[in-house]
Amino acid sequence: MIIALVVDDESDVKLLFQQQFRKEIKGGQIKFYFALSGEEALKYLQSEDMASMVLILSDINMPGMSGLELLKIIKEQYSHLKVFMLTAYGDDKNYQTAMSYGADDYINKPIEFSELKKKVLSFQYL
Repeated sequence: MIIALVVDDESDVKLLFQQQFRKEIKGGQIKFYFALSGEEALKYLQSEDMASMVLILSDINMPGMSGLELLKIIKEQYSHLKVFMLTAYGDDKNYQTAMSYGADDYINKPIEFSELKKKVLSFQYL
């Protein structure tokens, strides 16, 4: 089972992921946790339940800690985790910063869920 954490300050993202991955969640292929901020995401990562997590999907623009700040911390402290950055603002500066901090993928919103599913589900074969 793939365990992933979605970090986004928009609470409707939870419902969107649950709808788009309904079959995979029900089939036990993936389990999502959700955090509304970078700070909340770090608390999740510090809990023992998250030891088997493999993937973080984080928005870039959030109040408080940005997704880029979160990415930098994750790659320094949890280097084994894959991190996909999600953004509605596909500007080159954020892309370059995300890549320099070690992002494993950079996905523009609106999310193309069929492509995202392929990328996410590939983790079960690693």
